[in-house]
Amino acid sequence: MTTPTKTKLVAIVGGSGSGKSWLADRLRLSLGLQAARLSLDDFYKDRSHLPFSRRAKINFDHPSAIDWPLVESVLRDCRSGRTPRLPRYSFATHTRLPHYETWIPDPVVLIDGLWLLNKRTVNALFDLRIYLECPTQLRLERRLARDVAERGRTPNSIREQFWKTVSPMHDRYVAPQAMRADLVLRQPSNEADLRGLVETIRQLAPEMESPACRLASETAVLTSVVALVGSAPGPARVNLSRANLTNTP
Repeated sequence: MTTPTKTKLVAIVGGSGSGKSWLADRLRLSLGLQAARLSLDDFYKDRSHLPFSRRAKINFDHPSAIDWPLVESVLRDCRSGRTPRLPRYSFATHTRLPHYETWIPDPVVLIDGLWLLNKRTVNALFDLRIYLECPTQLRLERRLARDVAERGRTPNSIREQFWKTVSPMHDRYVAPQAMRADLVLRQPSNEADLRGLVETIRQLAPEMESPACRLASETAVLTSVVALVGSAPGPARVNLSRANLTNTP
């Protein structure tokens, strides 16, 4: 199955705990029915053939942990208007779930992940590349909150992994991607910042400029801004200020 218009792909890249998922969700809400979200987290390689003790020792903070051929295939399907089949991944068991989801892409697809700009063939598929710059301590605090609540981890194991593999892998494989991004976003954010980024993304897809689509999007912006201000954890808010939108080569 194909869709009549070409889908625009927006990459949201940054370190673990930098706010990628948070920003992607807010943008999707702001863009209303015209945008959908994918996560690189669902594209980790299936390790079900290994015993759990071996799976737990894998360095999941290295780009080689990702099934890149599948990532590229899904993104190419989205750009071409085809209907991809999406994997789902369990961090509790370090395995891919048995079912795939048949998915129809919207005019804009927001994809968040650690290493989306590293691989040239994947990088070339994006229409807009956003890198989130976030202090190390703040990223650790966010990862602690997330992994304890959502992935059944203990605080000690999270800290140990962060300093042993997450932080070194960030410096080696994540941070250099800022030079490959179209925009580098820093803290803090406000309603005007989010509106500016929403407008930038909307301009990628002409079909989003119709009066009906704009009305739906603007209504969604007001709703999401309330969520943005109310749910962002203090200084952990992402900076979308136009003064700090850095165009990189």
